[in-house]
Amino acid sequence: MKNVLAKLGSTAPLRRALTAAALDMRVWLQTVKPMNAKGEYYLTDIVEIARAEGAKIAAVEAPFDECMGINSRAEMAAAEAAMQRRLREAAFEAGASMTAPETVIFSADTSLAPDVTIGPYVVFGPGVTVKSGAEIKAFSHLESCIVHEHAIIGPYARLRPGAEIGPTAHVGNFCEIKNATLGPGTKVNHLTYIGDASIGEKTNIGAGTITCNYDGKHKHHTKIGANAFIGSNTALVAPVTVGDNALVAAGSVITDDVPDNTLAIARGRQVNKPKGPK
Repeated sequence: MKNVLAKLGSTAPLRRALTAAALDMRVWLQTVKPMNAKGEYYLTDIVEIARAEGAKIAAVEAPFDECMGINSRAEMAAAEAAMQRRLREAAFEAGASMTAPETVIFSADTSLAPDVTIGPYVVFGPGVTVKSGAEIKAFSHLESCIVHEHAIIGPYARLRPGAEIGPTAHVGNFCEIKNATLGPGTKVNHLTYIGDASIGEKTNIGAGTITCNYDGKHKHHTKIGANAFIGSNTALVAPVTVGDNALVAAGSVITDDVPDNTLAIARGRQVNKPKGPK
């Protein structure tokens, strides 16, 4: 109704008539009762209610998608498909680019800034904001998160509630981010889980790294500073802090804080032994 009134502009009499009709409709809807064999509410009963009050009734043509019925799972899927078509059109109008728009799934509240690029088979759950210049690559799933300017997500990335990806940051293949912030320019590119964490700018998180945030009863926080380097296959056992410019050796299990400008090695020493006689 607000959209209709906005388009009417200065036609004040028609605006007043539609406003009055909307108020009447609210009252009539309250009087609809499930007085039928199926015990269902029928909107068409409003016509009878309005006529009983002496209201004038008129027929208005409307697109099928605006008034389609939903009485089965198949009809629900058809209604969802119609809604997705509208949301894709809105995304294009907002300045987004999509290489295969028919494969992208939006939520009604998805917020896209101009110049966002979206690859095939991306799914936007509720509460997603993507800022200008960001790219969401194929097969990524996002919900309740923020992607800042010129960040790159995916392919095959998952952003869960509370994820905030800083400008120019990268989240790559088979990585999951939950309730965590990534600073500008930070890279989390391969096979990694970052949960309940904050990571500073221009830090590199190696492949196979995880933040061990759950002890079986409570969640704990991991903090990683700026310009740090976390080697591949590292486990960070929270609560733990890794300082600025720190380096964690590959394969480490970090249970204590790592100060700034420090190399941390927490793994068994390699031992090479010669073979015995055959």
